[in-house]
Amino acid sequence: MTIHATPTTGLADELAAHTGRFTDKTFDWNAFPSNAGFDELARAQMRYIGAGGSPKVGDTSTLKPDHFTLSLIYKQPGRYAACHSHEIEESFLIIDGALIVGWEKDGEVVEVNLGPKDMILNAREIGHGFRVDGVEPVLMSISVDVGKPLPPVYHYHPREHPSELARSFGAEPGKTLPFDRNGDHPLQKLMSRYVVRHSELPTVWEKVGFTRKIYVGPGGIEHDTCRKEMLGIPSGVGIKPIVRDVEDAYFVLEGSLVVGWEENGQRVEIELGPRDLVKTPAGRGHWFRNNSAAPATVWSVIGTAEHDTVVYEAA
Repeated sequence: MTIHATPTTGLADELAAHTGRFTDKTFDWNAFPSNAGFDELARAQMRYIGAGGSPKVGDTSTLKPDHFTLSLIYKQPGRYAACHSHEIEESFLIIDGALIVGWEKDGEVVEVNLGPKDMILNAREIGHGFRVDGVEPVLMSISVDVGKPLPPVYHYHPREHPSELARSFGAEPGKTLPFDRNGDHPLQKLMSRYVVRHSELPTVWEKVGFTRKIYVGPGGIEHDTCRKEMLGIPSGVGIKPIVRDVEDAYFVLEGSLVVGWEENGQRVEIELGPRDLVKTPAGRGHWFRNNSAAPATVWSVIGTAEHDTVVYEAA
């Protein structure tokens, strides 16, 4: 861990306490009690902010959530997650591998295949599940857009339904449709509003020299929860301090990133590597800079869906 601090170490300690290190964490294979006894449902969770969809709300190694949670999920080939729903939106950002996500309504299912850097925002109260059909395991980042979500409601769990039906998210043979943005089925039309293909997103170049791809928020999926963006930060690029009236988080996907805080004229910095995270509370001045030779790719989650009024200036 690299911390550059002024004589006041309190701010440095606070920044370190708002940092989640991948190497300090472990995957929890017992995060979801409903999976117990069903090997085909096995998945592991690594918690960064809040407990996500798991009941592990007392985990002291995770950061306190405000408007969103953030965790990693690891799923092996051949496994699936049973069809369930939440009272709030839940996003899946694929980091590695390919994931089948299915949405179910009235016994009919639409399935979409997502690859690295693709995302789906699962709509509230819509039954959804996921499955790994490929030969590679899947690693994804999941965010639930509320600090403490209610327990999921299961629709087709193998405890109550035949395993074949649970694996297909509730669709009998012939009742599964492919994802199609131009499809006529109401579920295809609904899902088309919530699937983001990284390759299809426009790249927004900020004048200071980094890029943004807007997944959720004005310019992306228009919604009322949290903004989600992917930042591309070239070597040597940095910004002056910004302040938001809600919390935000930077989760490094590739490369490394220096994140700094300031308060009362004091400044501290910390360097993040791949799968490290910093959550900055509302009202705190903060900035980032890429000191490495390679570009950095960063997943940014902001605790509001309102238009971003921040103006970026080059450091």
